[in-house]
Amino acid sequence: MTKLNYLLYVPKNAVSTKKKWPLMLFLHGAGERGNNLKQLKKHGPPKIVTRKELPFIIASPQCPKNDWWSDPQRIEGLNTLIDDLIKRYPIDKQRIYLTGLSMGGYGTWHLAAAYPDKFAAIAPICGGGNPKDAGKLANLPTWAFHGAKDNVVPLERSQEMVDALKKAGGDVTFTVCPIVNNISVNLLLVGFLGAFLPPKT
Repeated sequence: MTKLNYLLYVPKNAVSTKKKWPLMLFLHGAGERGNNLKQLKKHGPPKIVTRKELPFIIASPQCPKNDWWSDPQRIEGLNTLIDDLIKRYPIDKQRIYLTGLSMGGYGTWHLAAAYPDKFAAIAPICGGGNPKDAGKLANLPTWAFHGAKDNVVPLERSQEMVDALKKAGGDVTFTVCPIVNNISVNLLLVGFLGAFLPPKT
């Protein structure tokens, strides 16, 4: 299993204080694959933290070129990364959040289905998953986003997951932005970050 490179944002006083901090794992889209971590600063939390301090430890791994976050090997690697970060940083294991954009939205659905007890909440953006996994995700608070004008991932991919979750009795919110496409919808992450969802129970 190939080790994943990643960007890590740690709040200035995270290590010096005794408190535990929430962890946000952000999975990028297909355009940021490769071995250049600077590419990750185009969208999402890695871009946001360059101009705004956030009350999270944020890990942004990079998927190797020509690979996919939904690949079982990558799913296992992401789980290993989370466990490693928990050992090295003051992370609150009850407040681990997962989000991703486009290809990373797919990865969010798949990683959460593989390890549903690991996360306090997830926010897949412009992604899709396997509706058959809805039962595994029913107890996991989910806030899905999609742009109505997405020309990369059809809106239906998110809708079918949301419908399956609702049918399974899941705790799911779905936000569709009528004038937003695949790239600009990642700005909605600010809302998810700002909402500061409660710890898992």
